[in-house]
Parts: sequence; structure tokens; C-alpha cells
Amino acid sequence: MRRCLTIICLLLAIFAVADAEERAKRLILKDGSYQLATKYEIKGDRVRYYSAERYLWEEIPKSMIDWDATKKWEAEADAGVRSTQVEMNKEDAADAAAEEAKSPTVAPGLKLPEDGGVFLLDHFQNKPQLVEIVQNGGELNKHTGKNILVAVINPLNVAKQTIELKGPKARIQAHAVVPVIYANVNLNEPEQPEQPTTQAKAKLPNSDTDLNNNRYRIAKVERKKDVRVVGNLKVYITGKVKQEGNWIPTKAEPVSGGWVKIIPAQPLAPGEYALIEMLSAKEMNLYVWDFGVDPLAPANQTAWTPAQPKPLPTGTDETPVLIKPKK
Repeated sequence: MRRCLTIICLLLAIFAVADAEERAKRLILKDGSYQLATKYEIKGDRVRYYSAERYLWEEIPKSMIDWDATKKWEAEADAGVRSTQVEMNKEDAADAAAEEAKSPTVAPGLKLPEDGGVFLLDHFQNKPQLVEIVQNGGELNKHTGKNILVAVINPLNVAKQTIELKGPKARIQAHAVVPVIYANVNLNEPEQPEQPTTQAKAKLPNSDTDLNNNRYRIAKVERKKDVRVVGNLKVYITGKVKQEGNWIPTKAEPVSGGWVKIIPAQPLAPGEYALIEMLSAKEMNLYVWDFGVDPLAPANQTAWTPAQPKPLPTGTDETPVLIKPKK
């Protein structure tokens, strides 16, 4: 342990000396040699300087210094420092841009997280808020007894299946009638027990769905007693599958960091909705992101609000006191 501490101290001393020499100025002498000085001053016919090597104040005759060479070196050193600073500023700007790309700003003071998810950009009391929407497990109710009976009586009828969510209302309620949703879901991530991912699937018909632009869709959810029906799947006896659901026209556009911005093409009426992920042209994820639209709903407890800037300091932090007039 002592040996390691000794080595660390030696390294710090070496780095300190190297840094001091790097920042030192050169007093170039007429014989071609130079003195490293952190600062210097001219006093009469002598130059007094602080040695960057011996850490002492020293003096040499002014006539020994090649001033043209010294000033040229200082100009080149200043130019090099400025160039290095410019490069560092460029690197800092590139790093900041990369961080911003991973965590884009969606409203003043509101950024999306780097690790993805699904978030709703809402406005409550005319102030922007960002609310995370957690996945809800869709349960497939096959209505087995009824469907078997219908199939026997009339083979041309269809077997009905519904994707249902527990509870009459979603936990997250949007106050804006045109909520904006940001989604960034990695299909390759492992399944998590708290938020099941894409292991449960429902077959959908062949379609011309462009998954690059229509990976996420919004559906109107129908309330039925203590459940919410996300969508209906009709399965014909021939094996053909037809999807029926109250789809909402949406516009999707890519955002930096792998995020996708989903906006309803029209204002949403108060009610319940779900964001559905299309896994392929024939499959959808049974785990959906459910939310409601209710302009009169209370504030979402988990909402992120913009970071408030610190107040500017006043002239004094002391408590004002009455000053007695001078006599």
C-alpha cells in the first residue's frame, strides 16, 4: 500500500512539473539556449524571472536575451494555445451534441432519458409535463364456449377474440387533446418481469404496413364493465384472420437517439386509448401502453416538470432593518 502511494505521489509530481513546463514561457538567449519562466519582468538593464525548473526568482542581464526570438516564440505559443482551445471546444460541442442526441429535448427543461421507454408529453395548467407510460399486459379472452357453439350452428360465422386490460381507466391521463408520445423500445432487450416486453404476440392479417413508419399505432379502447377492450380479432373458420379495431390516424417521425415521435392526426375525444407496437406486418404486441384523455383529470403524480432555474441573487441576503437617521 505504501509503495503504491509513493508511486502515485511521484507520478503526480512528474505531471505537475510537466504541466508547469508546458505552461512556462521561454526567455531565449542569444547563444540559442533558453530559460523556462512562469513569469518575468524587466527592471532596468536586468530581467527578473521565476524559474519553472528551480522554482526560484532569478535575474539575468537584459542584453543576454534575444527579444525577437522570444517574442516570436510567445506568439507561436499563444497561437498554439488558441488552436488547442478551439479543438477542445469542438470536442466539447461534439460530446454535448452526442449527449443531446441520446437524450433529446422535447420541451424547455424537459429531456427524454437515454435508456428509452415510452413517454407522453402533456400540458397541465398550460405547463409542459413529461409522463412515463408503463406497459400493461393485454389478456387474450377467447370466449371459448360461445365460439364453439357458434361454429357448430353456422360454420360461416367467425370466432371472436378480444384483447383486454384490467380496470376501467388507465393510470396516466393526458390533459391535452393532441398528446404527443415518444417511444424508444429495443426489441433485443431481455424480458423484465415488471414490464413484459414482446414475448406475447397476436397474429394480424397480411398488410402493406411499413414498419419503419408505422411501428406504433394508437387505438381507441372500449370500456366494458371492469375491463377495457384494446382491439378485436376475428378468426374465420378457414383460418383467415381479420383485425378490427378503432385505429386513430397518426403521424410518426424519427427523433435522435432511436426515439420515435407519434402524434395523433386529429384531436382525441375524452376516453381511453392504447399505444400498440407492430412487431411485423402480421403480428402485434399484446403488451400495450395504455393512457386516457381527460382535460379535467387531476395532475399525473409521476409527471416530470421542467427544471426551474435558480433565482438570481438580490443585492443583499440580509434581513432589511430600519436605519436610524443621522443627527
